[in-house]
Amino acid sequence: MLASEKEQLHQDVVMFAENCASHRSGLLPVLQHIQREYRHIPAEAMQEVADAFNIHPAEVYGVVSFYSFLSTKRKGKFIVRLCKTISCDLAGKNGIATQLENDLGVKFGQTTPDGKFTLEYTHCLGMCDQGPAMLVNDEVYSKVTLESVTDIIESYIRKSGAHVTQGGAE
Repeated sequence: MLASEKEQLHQDVVMFAENCASHRSGLLPVLQHIQREYRHIPAEAMQEVADAFNIHPAEVYGVVSFYSFLSTKRKGKFIVRLCKTISCDLAGKNGIATQLENDLGVKFGQTTPDGKFTLEYTHCLGMCDQGPAMLVNDEVYSKVTLESVTDIIESYIRKSGAHVTQGGAE
């Protein structure tokens, strides 16, 4: 990480920790902010957060590694999470998963080479009666079909300025 990036990270952490009065209850919101801004939580950020909250870095890492929506690995700008519960499975999740992989040109657990999309499975989204369900960042999609999943992905491709090519985003 460059010195200017470290300084920006330090300022971000300090500002958000102060907004939480550096109280331990603010730990998760600060980590969520870092995840949104940096698309992951780098080791440097965990140390900055530990310093801001006056706790051991291992405690911060424990929180980061516990929550599935937080990651030490860089994610795409758009994180596409497909519900993997039995109800979504029965509603056609496997076809949606195949369509997502075909549209984006990556497998689940991977990020597109341009860094725009990450495909992940997730546990229940609370939409069991409306499956298959999918989450793109904070936007929930229910009753997803093969046609609608392609339209959804294409709308995010347009938002990102990426180009659509045969077999994935570019």
